[in-house]
Amino acid sequence: MHPNHSIRRSLRPMTYCVAMRLDAGLVFLSDSRTNAGVDAISTFRKMTVFEREGDRVMVLLTAGNLAISQAVRQVLTEARDKPRSLWTARDMFEATTIVGEAVREVYDRDAAALAKAKIDFNVSIIFGGQIGGERPRLFNVYAAGNFIEATPENCYFQIGEAKYGKPIIDRVIRPTQPLDEAAKCALISMDSTLKSNISVGLPLDLLVYEANSLRVTRFVAIDEENPYFAMIRSTWGKRLRQVFAEIEDPDWQTGTHPAHPLRREGHPTAEVEPVRIAPPAAPPAADGAAVPQRAPGPVFEQVGTAQRVAGGPHEPH
Repeated sequence: MHPNHSIRRSLRPMTYCVAMRLDAGLVFLSDSRTNAGVDAISTFRKMTVFEREGDRVMVLLTAGNLAISQAVRQVLTEARDKPRSLWTARDMFEATTIVGEAVREVYDRDAAALAKAKIDFNVSIIFGGQIGGERPRLFNVYAAGNFIEATPENCYFQIGEAKYGKPIIDRVIRPTQPLDEAAKCALISMDSTLKSNISVGLPLDLLVYEANSLRVTRFVAIDEENPYFAMIRSTWGKRLRQVFAEIEDPDWQTGTHPAHPLRREGHPTAEVEPVRIAPPAAPPAADGAAVPQRAPGPVFEQVGTAQRVAGGPHEPH
């Protein structure tokens, strides 16, 4: 085994966070699973809230190397008494720039040591909120400290183990979505991820921010016994199976006229054949030599009480 095999394996996505920017506000959801191997699974909360009621609410979600994530959060926390910090930023763009600078500060301090240990500098951040009279905004901050902002066309971000929870969001979420519907969609997205990847786990942190409130009014920690999330997990699975059963099976029969044909007779695609690889002229023997092909033997036919070789004269018994 490569000496760094276990290290590199621990850098696979081990968490899932999602946030949505809607006309009505923001939705944030994170799990709390982290691990350094199958025998070292722990719970660490990935959501941090920076709130000064009536002035600003900012939410930080992190994924990736836990030590890096905690270091970035510590840099942001320790800067609170400095002239330039999250608490003095004039808008969310400036606040996100400060988050990116914190990522770079940790990189400058730790990247060389991590590289020597053959560990990547791996951190992903979702950062969003509202400052003063500015509209709520949402950003995705990368490991280089640069970032992008959510738009009406792409109004959500995911970090960590994102692929399992993405389809439902793509199909459902629009900027005009009510906050409670978006929260429901986020929880279904998380359930899909929990179902397919054991490296993502409960408890969850869910925060729903109402635009212009400038305070946190809707937050809940969700564990295995949460009635609403248990209902979602049960209902979503049942409804998926129900809808699946209601969809008609493909009809392969020719001459039938199904409402939704799979194979369209007369259409150019009906003439398409699969890509085939021709078998060898002579199958190889076990030692690699070609097996000689025997001439086909005689074909016997039964004619009355006599038997003859096909194509030859009749021979009576």
